[in-house]
Amino acid sequence: MDVTLAIDIGGTKIAAGLVDADGTLVHHAKLPTPHGDAQAVWTVVDTLITEALAKAGGRVRGVGVSCGGPIDLLAGTVSPINITAWQGFPIVERVSALTGAPVRLGGDGLCMALGERWRGAARGARFLLGMVVSTGVGGGLVLDGAPYRGRTGNAGHVGHVVVDLDGGLCSCGGRGCVETIAAGPRMAQWARDNGWEAAVEANAEELADAANAGNTVALQAFRRGATAVAAMIASVGAVCDLDLVVIGGGVANSGALLFDPLRAALTTYARLDFLRGLRVVEAELGGDAGLVGAAYLAMSA
Repeated sequence: MDVTLAIDIGGTKIAAGLVDADGTLVHHAKLPTPHGDAQAVWTVVDTLITEALAKAGGRVRGVGVSCGGPIDLLAGTVSPINITAWQGFPIVERVSALTGAPVRLGGDGLCMALGERWRGAARGARFLLGMVVSTGVGGGLVLDGAPYRGRTGNAGHVGHVVVDLDGGLCSCGGRGCVETIAAGPRMAQWARDNGWEAAVEANAEELADAANAGNTVALQAFRRGATAVAAMIASVGAVCDLDLVVIGGGVANSGALLFDPLRAALTTYARLDFLRGLRVVEAELGGDAGLVGAAYLAMSA
């Protein structure tokens, strides 16, 4: 089987898949990300890779790895904010030893952007920001038709653009990042703090249900998050001269609850003439975008 192995490592789930030359996902499996030590997380990755290799007959043409950042391309290591057990984890070395194939590492936002550009809602876009709005807020850039990785591989880390100078503490250690307002858990927490009567474990999906049912506080939480994302998009768009933003992830699955106020707010923030045509669209590939994009990264090496 002539396929590329793709791995997508996130704070909630870890997925592995086999992708053919046309970008079709011919095998897909996922497991929850454990909260144990570094070895526990690696054991899940190892299990998924071993299963995928068996499906591929023991050989793959290459491996693409998508992982939450920060990453270090030169060292081949990852230190995901949402997987605290992995600090400087040698993911490229480990995956290469296990598969015997060349490995290409990319941030999860970049891989999402590449997947949507290859097979999804951003086909052919030349100046693109791909975003995941979920447990966190991630991003990746395609500039002049090519993935832009930056000096260390962390370009496009848009979840940590500051949108509130007096804002709350972020998981990155800074303050006022867009992630502190628009990430699903932060939206739900803000809503609970402001009168939404919900269990402590209630998430963004339940917040969306409440908003769709007309709950005023839940609607305010979505408007607040959407406005923060719009302010960030206007800033990144101005710096990178973007023409398209594609957004996926759990919060984005709420559809109009996020996208209607986001697009409305963008008309307030993106006032420069060259930004007037900046479009924001919903992702098409769902949770598969990272795998498809990681495979693309490996194939284009």
